[in-house]
Amino acid sequence: MTPGTVYLVGAGPGDPELITLKARRVLGEADAVVYDHLVDTALLELTRPGCERIFAGKKGGQACRPQVEIDGTLVRLALEGRTVVRLKGGDPFVFGRGGEEASALAAAGIPFEVVPGVTSALAAAAYAGIPLTHRLHSSSVVLLTGHEDPTKPDATVHWEDYARLKATLCIYMGVRNLATIAKRLEDGGMAAETPAAIIVSATTERHRRLLGTLGTIAEIAVVEKVEAPAMLIIGEVAAFSEKLAWFESARLQALAR
Repeated sequence: MTPGTVYLVGAGPGDPELITLKARRVLGEADAVVYDHLVDTALLELTRPGCERIFAGKKGGQACRPQVEIDGTLVRLALEGRTVVRLKGGDPFVFGRGGEEASALAAAGIPFEVVPGVTSALAAAAYAGIPLTHRLHSSSVVLLTGHEDPTKPDATVHWEDYARLKATLCIYMGVRNLATIAKRLEDGGMAAETPAAIIVSATTERHRRLLGTLGTIAEIAVVEKVEAPAMLIIGEVAAFSEKLAWFESARLQALAR
């Protein structure tokens, strides 16, 4: 039997309207969808009758199914001749393990395509009114994972180095290690007064925005009991959120009607 094609599809940051036209099309053509925890289940309604839905989500860093098992599921479904959508929050190739899944498919001789999605850093910043680049304030953006233990000797993210870049730092999965990350950025020379923002559940009905500075944002996260999913943005541009937070303004106006 000729293997089916696997589509590694980015579902975007949460709002189901932020998926691409191609993502919508392949969902409608799929025989099976393997989806993650952060995917809005409204997107599953775009599938045709009879499409098999398989949950393979991860929450809080705890895998519901081991990655090797997910890889195996994709290979098995494709070898059955089925068209498969692997539906992932954000973008498959930005902290989404899409590279691992693509490698497993390639090794098994399975044809695949990657359908990019709006990654969480871009969406969280946009909905919070934070321009990640600005002609007067920031000419570069860095996407980082905060999930890695910053205290381990062989850590691959050297926070002190990023403190010296004068870039906008977008930190995924950084809530648990936020206090240590903030301290190491300060140790690297980043001013404690540098604006910082946390956007929780960006673009969804649970969206909320917390503003502070590098020196205060960890304490704010504790007081506000911040939990994942949350995006941390550090840099001068974070201050724009005070005046440009259009999404929250629109929600408040809607509630006032």
